[in-house]
Amino acid sequence: MFNPRPRIEALRIDATRTAWVIDDVLTDPRAWVDIACEHAAQFTAAPFNAYPGLEWRMGPDVDQPLGEFFMQHLRSRMGFRRTLSMYSRLSLATLQPRQLRPLQRICHRDRLGAEAGQGVAACTLYLFNNPALGGTSFYAPRRPIGQIDADIGRWNTLTDEAFTQEIGAAPAYLTDSNASFELLATVPAVFNRAVFYDGGHFHSSHVTRPELLSGNPTEGRLTLNGFFLGRVQAA
Repeated sequence: MFNPRPRIEALRIDATRTAWVIDDVLTDPRAWVDIACEHAAQFTAAPFNAYPGLEWRMGPDVDQPLGEFFMQHLRSRMGFRRTLSMYSRLSLATLQPRQLRPLQRICHRDRLGAEAGQGVAACTLYLFNNPALGGTSFYAPRRPIGQIDADIGRWNTLTDEAFTQEIGAAPAYLTDSNASFELLATVPAVFNRAVFYDGGHFHSSHVTRPELLSGNPTEGRLTLNGFFLGRVQAA
């Protein structure tokens, strides 16, 4: 399923942040596209998180090998010493800008209920051939994090119209710096490429051509996403 001898490259996002980029991750990536097509009815909307589209939660047959791949090749690189839990999903970004909720128009962090001494790692594996569908971008807050968190909580209560008026920008995916976040780096999408990153850093899908998004797994922005909750190494 996963390449046993991956070539892993570090991408410095800034002075303190690193993402890990791996090409040719899967031994038979096209089989995953076929599986997504065969089970298209399993994909459902994700109304309660930041993902702007459809998801299909994977089970042990995928979680276990992905977790082993993470343990063998990424866990120590990312400063984790033990994995506490993880899960994975196949995802299809489908929403057009006018359909995005306020928090889907900004970058986000993955929390998974992490407590003191714990951290969250995440990965995105691109299962589409069209790079115009977009990779993954990383951001840094431009204001104190307390202010940013307070604004995010407030934005989550606003209507789409009120949020548009407040930020002074039409509905769109975030693909550049704005008053609250600075764009640091973008990992371009390449078929069968994965990027592993600290889920606690602000990130988002880099969708500049939303008109290309589709619910068809053979045409759309199909990804395998993994999330890992673990204990972090002492500083």
